[in-house]
Amino acid sequence: MRVIDYFDRGATFGPDRPCLVSDERSTTYAETARRSHQIAKALLRDGFTRGEKAAVIGPNAVEPFECILGIFRAELAWVPVNYRNGVDENCYVLHQFDVAILFFHSETAEQVKAFRERCPNVRRYICIDRPFEGLAALDPWVDPYDGPAPPCQGGRDDIVTISPTGGTTGKPKGVTWSNLTWQTMIANQIASQPCRTPPVHLVVAPMTHAAGVIGMVMMSIGATNVILRGFDPKRVIDAIAAHRVTHLFLPPTALYGLLAHPDVRKGDYSSLLYFTYGAAPTSTAKIREAVEVFGPCMQTLFGQVEAPASCTCLPPWELVENGVLREDRLASCGRRMLLTQVEIMDDDGCLLPAGQPGEIVVQGNLVMRGYYKNEAATAEVSVNGWHHTGDIGYFNDEGYLFIVDRKKDMIISGGFNIYPSEIEQVLSAHPDVHQCAVIGIPDDKWGEAVHAVVQLKPGARADAGELIAAMKDKLGSVKAPKGIDFVDELPRTGAGKISKKDLRARYWERVGRKI
Repeated sequence: MRVIDYFDRGATFGPDRPCLVSDERSTTYAETARRSHQIAKALLRDGFTRGEKAAVIGPNAVEPFECILGIFRAELAWVPVNYRNGVDENCYVLHQFDVAILFFHSETAEQVKAFRERCPNVRRYICIDRPFEGLAALDPWVDPYDGPAPPCQGGRDDIVTISPTGGTTGKPKGVTWSNLTWQTMIANQIASQPCRTPPVHLVVAPMTHAAGVIGMVMMSIGATNVILRGFDPKRVIDAIAAHRVTHLFLPPTALYGLLAHPDVRKGDYSSLLYFTYGAAPTSTAKIREAVEVFGPCMQTLFGQVEAPASCTCLPPWELVENGVLREDRLASCGRRMLLTQVEIMDDDGCLLPAGQPGEIVVQGNLVMRGYYKNEAATAEVSVNGWHHTGDIGYFNDEGYLFIVDRKKDMIISGGFNIYPSEIEQVLSAHPDVHQCAVIGIPDDKWGEAVHAVVQLKPGARADAGELIAAMKDKLGSVKAPKGIDFVDELPRTGAGKISKKDLRARYWERVGRKI
């Protein structure tokens, strides 16, 4: 099946059921399907052909979802572009991934000016919200077309998405997903989240990342997607109650911000079935607090762009079992999902038994078809028949996966291998700490020294010496930070993750080394 076939399946559950809901406009499944056919016909009549690349850039809204569905229906390949990224990175993505048409919101006008100068391969620009500087606007562009788009015969191995990596270690790579990749992801997620009530999914995080992908997955079962333009804690609290939201995804940064809001304990969360957290390591202290606030609905998924969103799952009933919080599972990413094989491998290519840490490797139809136009990078992560994630972890005897850290984030200090995530878990549990990051910085004696960068909660004060002493008591002198810097805001990527690349650069470039 093609991606668009799953949307069409979801539409049969109720053509008049709300599909996309925002402050500006709402559409039913029948209306959304009609729009997707119009966009597909306009693409085909403009000469765009199967497999060409189409990007969408702008804030969360109804129109980008409609454009993505139209792209899939015309059997072009969708390239998600995050409008929060810098213009240089987005120019690189559009050019390197051969994007031929760009749907954009007028809020990205300054970026679009740069694209028009620096991305000659983009031969058509469509503004999705209004007429813009002589470029085509979406409504008049599609209005001449009605009725079903010509039937297409796409295969399961056709590339239908090229998703940029986060660019945290260099230029973004294009991760290619086929129809079969999507099919496996949809099957894994729906199988792991049984739902009897008509689902309502709240889209808060950027559509270009997990929230948009999960939204597409949810359409396969006829879910209503309630769209917020961005993350605002009070709006999230109110929307859950007002729309009786059943499904919600937030990255750790947003989860922490939600928990910190003064009204968070006043909300009505009785409708929530699945509050998914993930996309980066999450503080166990914050997960514990989230269960207290939102109830037994918290779950996490492990995946990465190269094996999207559904390698392992810790569902709510395994985190809170028979009404009791399983403290021993707070740091786990759960067990293997239905259609994905996940194992632990050592540096010699041997699979490891439970309890032994090594690199997490993945196998199955979920795994990407490779990096776009980058055979060397594809070969580097595709060894011994497995996709190598770059994450270090282990399984316990019950089959629960625990991630130790990113392989590239490991600190080697005085000959000892030190994993920052272990230190971050302890540090983030301190009552004054909002978020933190632990990195290795240059040190004449140890090669690398463990160093923490901390963002305190509003109004909080903390002493670096006292925090270091507390870390030594819990972790020992080897793992405890040798220094702590306090910052007003931690640097972040366009996806909202803490950018350790930027943090490291501040320290390593002082000694004349770039990382």
